[in-house]
Amino acid sequence: MTRQKLPDKLIFIRHSAVQIDPERPSHEWLLSADGRARCRQLVPALGICRPTRIIASQEGKAVETGCIMAQELGLPWQTAPNLHEHDRVGAPYFDSQEAFHAIIAQLFRRPDKLVFGNETANQALHRFETAVRQLLHQFPEDTLAVVTHGTVLTLFLARYNQISAFPLWQKLTLPCLFVVSLPQMKITAEHLI
Repeated sequence: MTRQKLPDKLIFIRHSAVQIDPERPSHEWLLSADGRARCRQLVPALGICRPTRIIASQEGKAVETGCIMAQELGLPWQTAPNLHEHDRVGAPYFDSQEAFHAIIAQLFRRPDKLVFGNETANQALHRFETAVRQLLHQFPEDTLAVVTHGTVLTLFLARYNQISAFPLWQKLTLPCLFVVSLPQMKITAEHLI
């Protein structure tokens, strides 16, 4: 009997574009019509990566992104805890993009300090990385596509690829995907919309 070859890659997907509602916290935002269309634009690139299962953060925008992509590719999908964005529950909505970018830059520069929201950058990274490793352990024979969020994805990719976090965060699109090698977590491919 031959043993099945274990996956040598992991795929990360940043959720698609959202309908911004300043009256609701960002973790409750859902995809916009454009965001749903943009999910479908990313499907061919995801299909080339040959995932066998999609697992999404429990935030609505990631759930919608994962569901659309799974349906388009005929793949099983589910949600999992602790893949959510840096915890910003209760944080104010930033009216200006410049102010939001400034606070995110500070979050990356001071990873051990609570500068925004309810967890430091390092706390968010530790939570996210633990969740990813649990999924790899739970589904050892699947090539996983993990649908997540920009800040935690940036923290993870920057850690394993010696990339400056803020410029990477700035270049992310809604949606986008990154393929990393296992077990090294080195970026081997990316697709930005």
